[in-house]
Amino acid sequence: MSGRELCRDLFCPPRRIRRGAALTLVFAGVLVTGAATGSFPETIDTVPTAHARRSAAGPSHPTTRHEDVQKAAADAMADGKSPMEAAERAVSRSGDRWGAVYSEGEYQEFQEALDGRYTGVGLSAGREQDGRIEVTKVQPDSPAARAGIRQGDRLISVDGGRVDGRPVTDVVSLLRGDADDAAAGTTVTLGLQRGTRTWTEKLRRASLSTDSVTVSQLPGGVTVIRIAAFTRGSGDAVRAAVRAAPADGGIILDLRGNSGGLVNEAVETSSAFLDGGLVATYDVDGAERSLHADPGGDTGRPLVALVDGGTMSAAEMLTGALQDRGRAVVIGSRTFGKGSIQMPTTLPDGSVAELTVGHYRTPLGHSVDGRGITPDLDAGQADGQAAVERAETVLTGLGDPD
Repeated sequence: MSGRELCRDLFCPPRRIRRGAALTLVFAGVLVTGAATGSFPETIDTVPTAHARRSAAGPSHPTTRHEDVQKAAADAMADGKSPMEAAERAVSRSGDRWGAVYSEGEYQEFQEALDGRYTGVGLSAGREQDGRIEVTKVQPDSPAARAGIRQGDRLISVDGGRVDGRPVTDVVSLLRGDADDAAAGTTVTLGLQRGTRTWTEKLRRASLSTDSVTVSQLPGGVTVIRIAAFTRGSGDAVRAAVRAAPADGGIILDLRGNSGGLVNEAVETSSAFLDGGLVATYDVDGAERSLHADPGGDTGRPLVALVDGGTMSAAEMLTGALQDRGRAVVIGSRTFGKGSIQMPTTLPDGSVAELTVGHYRTPLGHSVDGRGITPDLDAGQADGQAAVERAETVLTGLGDPD
């Protein structure tokens, strides 16, 4: 990434959420109804029955580990102690790599992100090689935009604390007020620099929305479809972009930095490029199930998928389906390797525990968890533009779709 670490305030989740929910396949909708007692309703039916097929009967009760965590939380509450802290200890004892516990506010924030909504000031930030934090993008009509902050401005401090040298994810977490579950309307003070001018801006956080799918056209009729995350509606947006693309041009599907999201939206996206068929198989507490694309997708147009080490979870599932079925040439670097499935359970104090209940596999039966997906062509350390140029070259070699 040319020495720059980038992050935007929607898809850089707070530290606690990064441990699990933001990296999870949201599969609760394909679990047997009632499996997760008290699960958040927003996770129900995230995978429509048209896509999910069960090949073996599964249990209709929570896993033992979920029961253990719920009991630990309930016992702590009865003793006047913190249910959330007790649940965290129980999850830690379970040895579940992706298991995590979130406050009610944190989990709600994640659900809002899946809707394409978030609380923030509308800045994207990047860390330069020398550790400086710079504004890389300002969302139109956001608090930052109305304050006159521009791309290229240097961010010196947040609420008086210097940010140089800090991980950009931590800086964005400060902007959003994650540590305090800051709501829309709360304030944050930024120290900024533009050239020789330094100043401070006191901004009021707002509830913002953003499109996770962006489309651009390259010379020669190539369409680039970038998916930042699989939020609600992203599958339909990809379908629309494919329909609108020039008939004689190829498509670059940019999944770099995509941390996952809603699995049904990833399946919908696969349906834009596949004529039905298998997308992935997975198990939940030993019960085997499968996900299938809808028929009627565009199977003739040349397609390249760009991936990197930030391509995770549902984005890896989509990549594996397109690669295994010979639909796309995958270019980039090995993906993250998050192929496990978490089920959420609400605890007595409103916090939420997520524990791993299964894993998914690509159509050819390859496990992704801990391994990732190896691209067909390794782009090495190529920066964003170089990778796109390589993808263009590959598309040319794939020839006329007719």
